[in-house]
Amino acid sequence: MISEELLSIGPDLVVAIGQTFLMLAIALASALFIGGPLGVLLLLTGPGQTLDRPVLHRVLSVIVNLVRSFPFIILLVALVPFTRVIAGTTIGPLAAAVPLSFAAIPYFARLVEQSLREVPRGVIEAAHAMGASDLQIIWKVLILEARSGLVLAATVMSVSFLSYSAVAGVVGGGGIGDLAIRFGYYRFQTDVMVLTVAVLVVLVQIIQWAGSFLARRLDKR
Repeated sequence: MISEELLSIGPDLVVAIGQTFLMLAIALASALFIGGPLGVLLLLTGPGQTLDRPVLHRVLSVIVNLVRSFPFIILLVALVPFTRVIAGTTIGPLAAAVPLSFAAIPYFARLVEQSLREVPRGVIEAAHAMGASDLQIIWKVLILEARSGLVLAATVMSVSFLSYSAVAGVVGGGGIGDLAIRFGYYRFQTDVMVLTVAVLVVLVQIIQWAGSFLARRLDKR
């Protein structure tokens, strides 16, 4: 039987889920619009690629690897001054979205680079032979051919950053993590902790199913 305490946090749970999706949406948008082009640039400036720029490629790789090497909780704390400048505060879902976005951009960039590398070299060379421009090759060859892998990459990132958003909640970012700490940990309500874990499991399953379904529909091989 569901306890009265568990029923009483229903409104808080709805708000927490909304905050979690807000953080996740901002991080995903940042990853797609900044990390996506960065991943394309990482590929094209690599050795033997269309825009072979060894120095630029190494600099971008070092920056991406440097950000990815930080544990998220440390990155979150280290970016507090930057978060305050961008969001005007260091607490709440909007503030938590800043370090989430900062971490998501290089993470997704690497996933994009790896997905684009799976496009057969012969397809790219054929497009070059037909006189396609670099921009046309990016949009009509690389991204089109790798669209299924890119969707799976976005799905993997979404699942990973769903857990990161819960970590952000621990330090006042709001969301499901904040709810679990305030009610499940500080008030010793184990049933609330179990409920938040169950919600996260359900959300992960939904995201993974939706991503896999879309990837299968886009895969024309």
